Amino acid sequence: MVKPESTPAAAPGPRVTPDGRYIVARGRLWRHSSPHLPASERERLVRALMCARADVARANRTNDDSLRRGARQRVQQAKVGLGERGPVWWDDGAPDYNRHMAINTPYREWFLAGNTE
Repeated sequence: MVKPESTPAAAPGPRVTPDGRYIVARGRLWRHSSPHLPASERERLVRALMCARADVARANRTNDDSLRRGARQRVQQAKVGLGERGPVWWDDGAPDYNRHMAINTPYREWFLAGNTE
């Protein structure tokens, strides 16, 4: 008897802060994409980001500095377009804690209360 292949359950996504501004990876806050982007624009920017990241990897494999510089610029442009870098996408004047450890921010209690990392 042939055993059917099992499909692994989808891995849960990263934790998102209650206000939706950040995702948490290894205890660090990373700015979430702007929820104000139209779906078509988000898809276009994500595709551009993935292509640019692939070019960074190719440049690293081939030690191509010119390709690496251009690809990193394209990564930056896509991330700014997505709202993950550059000016914040919220307008309430709250500071940006991008790249900060969650325990060193106002999200500390929330993070510690549900930390499973």
